[in-house]
Amino acid sequence: MKKTTGMDRATTRNWRAATQAVRGGTWRSEHGETSEALFLTSGYTYDDAQTVADRFAGDAQGMTYSRLQNPTVAMLEERIALLESAEACRAQASGMAAMTAALLCQLSAGDHCVAARAAFGSCRWLVDHLLPRFGIETTVIDSADDAQWEAAIRPNTKVFFFETPANPTLDVVNLQHVCDVARAHNIITVVDNAFATSALQRPMDFGADVVAYSATKLMDGQGRVLAGAICGSEQWINEVLLPFQRNTGPNISPFNAWVVLKGLETLELRAMRQSQNAVELGGFLEPRIDTAGGRMLHPGLASHPRYELARRQMRSTGPIFAFDVGTRERAFAILDALQLIDISNNIGDARSLMCHPASTTHAGMEADDRAAMGVTEGLLRINVGLEDIDDLKEDLDQALQAAGI
Repeated sequence: MKKTTGMDRATTRNWRAATQAVRGGTWRSEHGETSEALFLTSGYTYDDAQTVADRFAGDAQGMTYSRLQNPTVAMLEERIALLESAEACRAQASGMAAMTAALLCQLSAGDHCVAARAAFGSCRWLVDHLLPRFGIETTVIDSADDAQWEAAIRPNTKVFFFETPANPTLDVVNLQHVCDVARAHNIITVVDNAFATSALQRPMDFGADVVAYSATKLMDGQGRVLAGAICGSEQWINEVLLPFQRNTGPNISPFNAWVVLKGLETLELRAMRQSQNAVELGGFLEPRIDTAGGRMLHPGLASHPRYELARRQMRSTGPIFAFDVGTRERAFAILDALQLIDISNNIGDARSLMCHPASTTHAGMEADDRAAMGVTEGLLRINVGLEDIDDLKEDLDQALQAAGI
């Protein structure tokens, strides 16, 4: 296998993001294939016994087992690292595999983790249930209150964990402030960047240590495969994450890695266009929602309490926003009346999708916990796709009318 142009990694790092998204990390076999090759193999053979011994000892480069390395997966990892401006990346089987590994690889019994209250339901399950089960203390705070981060620190605090924008309430965390506080106290920041990806926001530019992804979302972008990724320094990836991953096995399949590689080629184009559509659709809906006594949660609109912060730390605010119509009955009526937009709990898809978080993505949480983080019975979350914006407006207009709004 050889690199796409024979250039070394230092050269490819100087390419701009659009070039890296198409060519970064590409290897070619002796056949000179244009598209990245798909290596569906679990193991590898060796020319002699010393070669395999040297590889397992870490004294020689090369593949040993696909739980550790696979050429297709390695291409994906290098491309994501380049786009994130990270030293290294390890791909995972899913977004939640990435979040779980990013936390458990570095936290032990007696440690303390500070996490954002507003988060994906499964991420809150990690913080509320899984970590305490292993003797790891956790504190959940209002991530939009900058002062709460430092106030929550204890002598044993090891990790800050949050996503921005948050799922599904679109809370925006002040990346620079939180990363500065963490760095001053020798705390590792783990940022879930799935709602934005590196196309719209790069947390490491603000000092984040670890960036984790559900690549199932915008990176794939067409609802095809499950995938995750964790980015960080080469030392952290190799010395902290890799021993955990090697021995627990949350690895992505080569086929899924190949699909995400194809998705990355158009990531920026899709993310920017879907963001544009989301701002226009949110602006169209906001007066109607306000008149009905509801509320809009959209960091791309001036009504969002952290609109200016979002503009400073994001290129664009992404395809996802939420709005509250007051009751579950109204929310369900809107969903049931949709003709173009699909009812689905996925996000990042090129198709427009809508769901009711309280009964889907956050159904496993206690009602009081949902309410505390703003996941109300009337809240709807929408992923705005690449359809014609006027068709989306017309579909939501008739759905709101059907619900009496």
